[in-house]
Amino acid sequence: MTGTTAFRTDPVPLTRPYGERFPRYRDEVEWKTDRIGTALRGENPTVLRRMDAGFANIGDVQFLPGYCVLLVDKPDVQRLTDLPRPQRLQFLADMELLGEAVERVCARRDPAFRRVNLEILGNTDPYLHAHVRARYDWEPEHLVGRPVWLYPAEHWSAPETALGPQHDKLRAELTAEIDRLRS
Repeated sequence: MTGTTAFRTDPVPLTRPYGERFPRYRDEVEWKTDRIGTALRGENPTVLRRMDAGFANIGDVQFLPGYCVLLVDKPDVQRLTDLPRPQRLQFLADMELLGEAVERVCARRDPAFRRVNLEILGNTDPYLHAHVRARYDWEPEHLVGRPVWLYPAEHWSAPETALGPQHDKLRAELTAEIDRLRS
């Protein structure tokens, strides 16, 4: 625990439906507009685990199953160079660990798993975060070797791939793998 800020260290219980686990965020507005603040308060439903320099989160969309995001734990940090060097290195180490967890889980779940892409972009959201994306051989040929951002807009908003209770098993596997790698 840092200062007086509390955060959830236990995994979100997977026995209750998604909306019941986080009834305050049924409309998903507040946690999506304050991802770091809600993570620090233990109220962000995408958090898988607290890391040393941030939070490992499952992505809002899962059209490429296993997509995760590492959020920095300081809302005012906009870029990697805003952190002192030791914290930069810790953020990058957390990103690598999350990437390995995604790789292991996705490789076990899908024989067509290809690789993990790690990205720190920061072009849309003003806080430091890293994307950890699983890539697969079953992706369309014209996209498989290209950036995920080239997928059509409907992939980013399709209800059938939006994060929800259908991803509880994936969440549990990712969280368990993070824990195994950290132990």
